[in-house]
Amino acid sequence: MAPYRRKTSVNATELLTWRSQGIGDVGTINRHNMKVFRNLLCQDNNREFMRVWSKTSKSTIMCENSKIFFENYQNCYSCLHSEPQILYKLPKRSKLEKFEDALLCQCPLDKTLASPSHHKPSLLALTANGWLYRLSVETGKELQRVYLSSNHKFKYLSWEVCQEMFYVKSVQNKDTTLERQAGITHSTVMCLAIFYVFPLQTGGILEINKKVFGNGVTDVLLSQGVMVVSYSNKLIKLYSFEHIVQKYMTEKVTLGKPSPLLSGKTVGDFPFGIPVNIKITDQPPVLFEMSCSHNSIQIGGFPWHYIYTPVHKKHKGTHHICSLKNSTLATNGIQNMACCSLESDGISFHPDDSGRIIHVGPTIINVLKVLGELNSNLPANIIKDFTIATNRNLTPTSQVTVTSSGRTVKRRFHQLDDDPDQETFRIVEYEDELDLLAVVVTDGKDGEGRAHIRLHDNQSGKLLRTVELTESWDETYRHELFFDKDSIVHIEQKNTSFCCHVYKLNTPSLSSDSHGPGGAANN
Repeated sequence: MAPYRRKTSVNATELLTWRSQGIGDVGTINRHNMKVFRNLLCQDNNREFMRVWSKTSKSTIMCENSKIFFENYQNCYSCLHSEPQILYKLPKRSKLEKFEDALLCQCPLDKTLASPSHHKPSLLALTANGWLYRLSVETGKELQRVYLSSNHKFKYLSWEVCQEMFYVKSVQNKDTTLERQAGITHSTVMCLAIFYVFPLQTGGILEINKKVFGNGVTDVLLSQGVMVVSYSNKLIKLYSFEHIVQKYMTEKVTLGKPSPLLSGKTVGDFPFGIPVNIKITDQPPVLFEMSCSHNSIQIGGFPWHYIYTPVHKKHKGTHHICSLKNSTLATNGIQNMACCSLESDGISFHPDDSGRIIHVGPTIINVLKVLGELNSNLPANIIKDFTIATNRNLTPTSQVTVTSSGRTVKRRFHQLDDDPDQETFRIVEYEDELDLLAVVVTDGKDGEGRAHIRLHDNQSGKLLRTVELTESWDETYRHELFFDKDSIVHIEQKNTSFCCHVYKLNTPSLSSDSHGPGGAANN
């Protein structure tokens, strides 16, 4: 029987009772669980985020989905416990066998697969010598391996559709000086190997050819069914990848099966690899093209819009929001924070799929709405949904000072917006399950860089909680922040080494029994 529905709010005790009785579907129970947890996180003053663990490394540290990877994905830790626990530690690999790139693969709950191993999270790892491995994230055990090609140097992994389809990209094929002197040119710029997951299967390999796409191609990427080609003259062109596959695929290939394109050899075996079975012979229809600064364009919103910066230097620092349908500039569609800072402001469509836009500067964060009708030719209107600002002294610093001798001295430079002595926004992270924005704010007023995290409601911008970071923050080095329910992971670079700090939400009684205010230290 369906639970009794009412308009008034339900307290945590009732929600927990429903869960114990099995009332409600999985999605409803999970939403209720997250509601209870969010209330505990934001309203319970007896619970604090405490640093429980730190670990240094000589190589880059990666974090995704409560997993922390050290030593180039050789070691993996889980953050699901009160302290991170090691899941696997792989033997050292040779230079030829080192991992170039990796993706974390999570199986969807609504699919039934032939092998039980496909239902467990796995790591897709690309090696320097052209192998693609599928490893168990829980044990590090090899589950599957595929040889790509002996003709191309593959180096990059990216999702085309997250957790559904990914591609492996080769390095760009550039002519050497001797080849240019001898009049030898390579028509193939780079290659893309296409893969599907659950189970792992290939769609084949396609080549990006100068004869088809012209000279000056600098990069190619796939995203949400679109192939994006970037050029050295700041031009980008968008093509339908589905159209390319349907029109130019010469033969379907299957991993572990023989292929006529390999003279009957098995697809994915060494040294044959995967054949080039998507051969683009003429330029496909261009869906959209645009010249933009840094070859950067973002598409999103409801109705569809795109964000770009025009190439002319007079537009530097501005972001233009235009309709994808007819390229009409939206009303209030030029966003310009006029920042005077070392790091430029950033703008993107909000990761919560609301169609909103989030614009982050050193002193202010604007969340914008795109208001427009789907089939209207009138421009959409860009309005502010809410704004988050730093707590700065708004009194402008005088540009003229008088010395003790009475001499007047005029400053030659204005104070930067991201001055380390002032409160400055550094990172914004979105936690989708709790619908919270985690904003890192630095302040060096005491002579040492300090940072704290502000947790804001994603719908209103209201400040709900502040979390102090124990370690100092040096803004001259790279930092990353990951926020996942009860865990905060801060990864920082220190000179030539890296350090990972993990914070967990504890009660004072639990935190006092751990490793003290500094947490555990592991090297």
